[in-house]
Amino acid sequence: QVQLVESGGGLVQPGESLRLSCAASGSIFSIYTMGWYRQAPGKQRELVATKTKSGTTNYADSVKGRFTISRDNAKNTVYLQMNSLKPEDTAVYYCNGVVSRSITDLPRDYWGQGTQVTVAS
Repeated sequence: QVQLVESGGGLVQPGESLRLSCAASGSIFSIYTMGWYRQAPGKQRELVATKTKSGTTNYADSVKGRFTISRDNAKNTVYLQMNSLKPEDTAVYYCNGVVSRSITDLPRDYWGQGTQVTVAS
């Protein structure tokens, strides 16, 4: 099995910063893409940012210039630095990893349990 565990959520005021972390563990052969998604109440889950093993990044337009995704491949960990937070960033943030468990295992999605980020004054 593969587990993804997030940390770092919380309550902040508009304009402040937060850093989310997500560590993958378990039976891991390779992690291809790691990233962050979020889901606000009454809305669908949406992509926030992803980063491939080789370093290619992808950001939602709404977070470009404010959020930065980074990754430590040796530690199977991904981070999301969130600056200049806005109330509309309030959501549950989910970590995602595209993981293969062996050389013959097809890569598939794994998800963390989610961490709440609330931006309010």
